[in-house]
Parts: sequence; C-alpha cells; structure tokens
Amino acid sequence: MDSRFTGQVVLVTGGAQGLGRAMVERFASEGASVHFADLNDQVAQEVVASHPDAISYDRVDVSDPAAARIWVDRVAGDKGRIDVLVNNAGVIRDNRVENITVEDWRAVMAVSLDAAFYCSQAAFAHMKTRSYGRVLSFSSMSWRGNFGQLNYVAAKAGVVGFTRGFALEGAKHGVTANAIAPGLIETPMLASMNDRAREKLVAKVPLGTTGAPSDIATAAAFLCSAEAGYITGVVLDVDGGIGIGSSIR
Repeated sequence: MDSRFTGQVVLVTGGAQGLGRAMVERFASEGASVHFADLNDQVAQEVVASHPDAISYDRVDVSDPAAARIWVDRVAGDKGRIDVLVNNAGVIRDNRVENITVEDWRAVMAVSLDAAFYCSQAAFAHMKTRSYGRVLSFSSMSWRGNFGQLNYVAAKAGVVGFTRGFALEGAKHGVTANAIAPGLIETPMLASMNDRAREKLVAKVPLGTTGAPSDIATAAAFLCSAEAGYITGVVLDVDGGIGIGSSIR
C-alpha cells in the first residue's frame, strides 16, 4: 500500500462500520494517524484493533455542535495539525412524506448535514493556519431525488450545496472540499433489503453489480490526497454508472 498520508492526521465521523470503517482502515494503511468518532463502542474497538498504533476512537455525538468542536480541537491540540476531515456520519429514517415525523426529519438533518457543518467549521480553523486541508463529505445517489426518503434526500442534497460553497471559501486557504455520492454499496443497510427489492435495484446498475466499501475507500483516499490538490467542489459518483440517467424509483 502507498504511504500518501504518512505524518498526516485524519478525522473520520461515523467510522465504526460500513464505508466509514473501510476508509479508517485505508487511511491507516497508508500511514495516517486516524481518529474516528462514533457511538458504537463495541464495533469501534474492533476497528482500532485492526491498526492499534494508527487508529484511535472517540465516542462523540457529532450532531452536537459543542461535542463536535471539542473533539476536533482536542485532536488538533494533541497532534498539532489536521490534514483531512471525512464527514461520513449519517442515519436514515425512511418514510412517505405524510408519515415523516418532526423528530425523524431533524435526526436525519442533524447527523447527515448539520454534523458536517460543525466538524468542517472546527477543522477549517486549524487547516487555515497551515494553508492545507482536505474536507470530504458524503452525499448519496439519492440526492437527486428518491421516493420515500424526503428527509434523506434533502440532507444529502444539502451536502452537495454545502460542499460547493465551502470549496469556494476554502480555495484561497489551500483547503479543498469535495463529496462522494455512493451508489449500491455492500453495507449493512443494503444487506437489510429483501431479495426482490435488491435485485430490482442491482438490475439498474450499468456495471451489473454492487460496489464494495473498498471502492469508496479508494476514491476517498485519492480525493483526500495531495495528488488531488486541483480538484475542489466536485461530487464524485461512485455508483457503477447508475447516476448516468437511470432512476432508482
């Protein structure tokens, strides 16, 4: 494995499982000191055990603005720098529009969009001092619209707008901001679908198969590397081609 992140400090939210875990382990394998936030203590310890000298876990509710800032500032204080922030935390509370509760609306917005702002704002303050930084946030192929996911769609579309606006402000400080919109990736969320629904979705993927968490981790590592220094404000579809014009509805 390359060592593109040797000496760098990487923060990842929602890093205990799925895409987050794949990215945490990928950054660690490339030499980074990785600090991830989550609320799943048991699973998080398994991630730490994969690279105990390179990965550390903090139980943090990143949808709490004070907790998010304290976490970011503490890591920056301990390590003296923050090079990369990956805003990966997210939740789903799917329902038809007439059945979405205020609580479910706020929960999805808080974790998927608000937390990205809280962590990015805190990390940006430290990145500016060194005129370098990479901020990567997670949208979804659903940001273009998907039935029964109004709260999730709104949050993930918000991530796209947030990323583009932040890219403009970060550019003069050497800080890039990009997003990834994953398609059908083999995660616990996809595994929970019934076989018929899953088959219908996979049939719409031009490449004919689902993706692996490692596909996301590979894309994330590139966008967060020094090599991607001339890329900012981009939303990268990692979706097997489903976003080319196919509809998941």
